[in-house]
Amino acid sequence: MKIVLTLSFFKNLVNFWKNSSYILIILFLTPILLLILSSFQNNVDTWVHLFDTKLSIYLYNTFFLIFGVGILSIIIGVSCAWIIAKHKFFLSQFVEWALLLPAAIPAYIVAYCYTDFLEYGGIIQTTLREIFNWQSSKEYFFPEIRSMGGAILILSFALYPYIYFITKVAFSSTPKNLFNVAKIHGKSQFLYVALPLARPAIIAGLSLVLMETISDFGTVEFLAVETVTLGIFNLWLGMNNFSAASQLSFFAVTFIVVLLGIELSARKNQKFNNPQASGFDKKIEEISLTKSLVLFFICLVPILIGFLIPVLILINLSMQSSNQNDFYSFFEIALNSISVSFFGAFLTILFSFVIVVAVKYHGGKKFTFLATLAGSGYAFPGVILALATTFFLSFIQNNMNELFIYFNLDWNLTLIGTFTALLYTYICRFNAIGVGYINSGIQRVSPNLLEAARLQGVSFEKSLFKIIFPIIRPSILTGFLIVFVDIFKELPVTLLLRPFNFETLATYVYQYAKEEMLEQCALAALLITLIGTIPVFVLNKTINLSYEKQ
Repeated sequence: MKIVLTLSFFKNLVNFWKNSSYILIILFLTPILLLILSSFQNNVDTWVHLFDTKLSIYLYNTFFLIFGVGILSIIIGVSCAWIIAKHKFFLSQFVEWALLLPAAIPAYIVAYCYTDFLEYGGIIQTTLREIFNWQSSKEYFFPEIRSMGGAILILSFALYPYIYFITKVAFSSTPKNLFNVAKIHGKSQFLYVALPLARPAIIAGLSLVLMETISDFGTVEFLAVETVTLGIFNLWLGMNNFSAASQLSFFAVTFIVVLLGIELSARKNQKFNNPQASGFDKKIEEISLTKSLVLFFICLVPILIGFLIPVLILINLSMQSSNQNDFYSFFEIALNSISVSFFGAFLTILFSFVIVVAVKYHGGKKFTFLATLAGSGYAFPGVILALATTFFLSFIQNNMNELFIYFNLDWNLTLIGTFTALLYTYICRFNAIGVGYINSGIQRVSPNLLEAARLQGVSFEKSLFKIIFPIIRPSILTGFLIVFVDIFKELPVTLLLRPFNFETLATYVYQYAKEEMLEQCALAALLITLIGTIPVFVLNKTINLSYEKQ
């Protein structure tokens, strides 16, 4: 009888976890579904106006931006990954993790730095005019940083780590006998073995680069490159046309889905592994001193352009700033960033934990699919997701207030422009990260542990928190850290949904940089960069541990 009651209690608790996760999944998916419904509204006049004015510019700029960033990011990421994976050279261990550093500094901050550095009044052009005694810009040619080329360059050197990191793992995991076969036949190991086998990894990294490029707001806006994302922003806030903004939003997302669909279709019948291949080649090729220095300087270029030069610019501007009496305001803004990032990350990990537990211990194919679908918010640009959650929360707010009026209740529900809206959007956007990290940890837990606890009459909840939670705690902490840093750097969502008179470091930097006052916000930008380096060290430690276990 006791065993029956225990099993019944266990079943009820599992149902509680499953039902809770269903509610969470519905909350995460509803804004996107409502955004889809709103996009079916008739906006013929608006689209006629767009066709006559800006639409062709939005589409042209977006296409060439993602094409240029995609190509340059692949060149940088894949070449550096191959050098690191196959060669041991001067300071190669330092360079291996340093190549991830550009991911620590947001692209919009890099854009602010290089614009200040390279524009007409910047140190480079000023120095050139002094050396050659030029009086105006008409006397010489200098590339314009506020251009399509400038945007491609900055975004490529900021986003290539997505491709570099995952491709390096793929190259390092390629079985050595495949390289030996290529060598016997006189074929290039890189072109005929490493590159084809790493193609899924490269495409996975490229998809992230493309999504980040399309979703970028701060960089393209500052560099005056009008993309679809800026078009969505202008339609929503400039023309106050929510449904037209929704329609343009789905063009951006559909574009990436089509690209990935074409790639998946092209390689669906191809094979990227060899079950009979012998172990991985851990022996790294020793090279001459000259070649060692050449490879070192090749890998140093993206580190310099993507991280070191912008950081040095920020340090210099911070030291030049004459605003030394506003540290209290800066401290308050930094505290805002830390607090909103902490609560956003905590809630994201908490809800992700509920979903992962429900999927793991009471899931099915349909439930697993829904849980995966709930993480689709990460694929949506921040501007689009802010648009979706605003529509959803406005719907709730308006209907609840009408209900209060109907029952003569003097209540006024406010959701828009509150921390609730901001945190809710963060969770919808970043829950995929939390689910991914927690799921990776819980998949390594033997199901026998929970079964043994059940046989001894220990409740599911107690078993979960006494046995499972301590084991997956590193994965939970890693996921929390990554989400915390992503929220800390997030610009468009915070800029659009923050409460009145609430500033974070990201919005603080944006406001000053937009007014060409980068000196006033250089310290804030440095702090964002410093916080952003934390995941770099975490990722580097994680991959080194995985190598040690091989």
